[in-house]
Amino acid sequence: MMSTTTPQAPAAGTRGAALPARLASYGTLLGLLALIVLFAVLKPQVFLTPVNFTNILEQLAILAMIAAVQTVVMVVGDFDLSVGSLASLVGVITAQLLVGGMDPLLAVGLGLLTGLAAGAINGFLVAYLGLSAFIATLATMTSFTGLALLLSNGATVFGLPEGFVWLGQGRVGPVPVPVIVAIILVLLVWFALSKTVLGRSWYAVGGNAEAARLSGVNTKLVRFSAFVVAGFGAALAGIVLTARLASGHPTAADPLMLSSIAAVFLGITLSRAGQPTVGGTVVGLGIVGVLNNGLNILQVNSYVQQVLTGVIIVLAVSLSRLSRKRR
Repeated sequence: MMSTTTPQAPAAGTRGAALPARLASYGTLLGLLALIVLFAVLKPQVFLTPVNFTNILEQLAILAMIAAVQTVVMVVGDFDLSVGSLASLVGVITAQLLVGGMDPLLAVGLGLLTGLAAGAINGFLVAYLGLSAFIATLATMTSFTGLALLLSNGATVFGLPEGFVWLGQGRVGPVPVPVIVAIILVLLVWFALSKTVLGRSWYAVGGNAEAARLSGVNTKLVRFSAFVVAGFGAALAGIVLTARLASGHPTAADPLMLSSIAAVFLGITLSRAGQPTVGGTVVGLGIVGVLNNGLNILQVNSYVQQVLTGVIIVLAVSLSRLSRKRR
């Protein structure tokens, strides 16, 4: 005698709970699409032009470099508050070396070495001395800002050579050079996180440091390396920003730190594992870039934009927490 069973429909409560879960997972992407539609409707003659989209990419290039390496630090479960001030410091150092007559390639190389050294200091404080990332990088952020102001006497450094300025203002065909540099760095970070043993170790430490240690991962060295990568990326961003501005300013890149953290948190909601990913960070960058560009087109006060950046960070962290609770 054959018996049959009738499939049971999902409970109403289950269906009701599924919608918020999906919104938590795809809210970031939907938010980006909503912003694009909003500004396209409000200012189609300006927002929907190829020139404006190129402007968005160019405006996001420096932030993308910092957000990409911030992603690495957040993958291991930390964050780096010093990336913006470090970028400003490296920009000032590079500018002063160039004004002093140093060869541009050598000046850029020394700037990148400065970033690596600063990242190593952060990594040592966090990984080997056991300081919290918040305290350690808050301290170095203050120190880097002070050094930048001290070295420049609080003034902007002008008189950079044209060959160096091309790095920030030049184009390869229709594509701005800073966009090319940002794409290369983002792809390198994506490759490192997705395709290398070191990338898997970064995720392992961020997921469960003790389990990773018991599995044979050198957790201290892995955390240290994440901060070194962040230092290099911040230095590169500071150099390109200095070339774009054709000057070295002691606080030029400072505001980029908060925006980079916001971009990473926004991207976390797109990860099934609830972890930072380069792809998610790129979507988060899109939200930040489109929002700032659209508000500029609408001539919204810059102070209002700062308030909205804070709101975005709160929403990003909230969505991230909702997404993690669901998983």
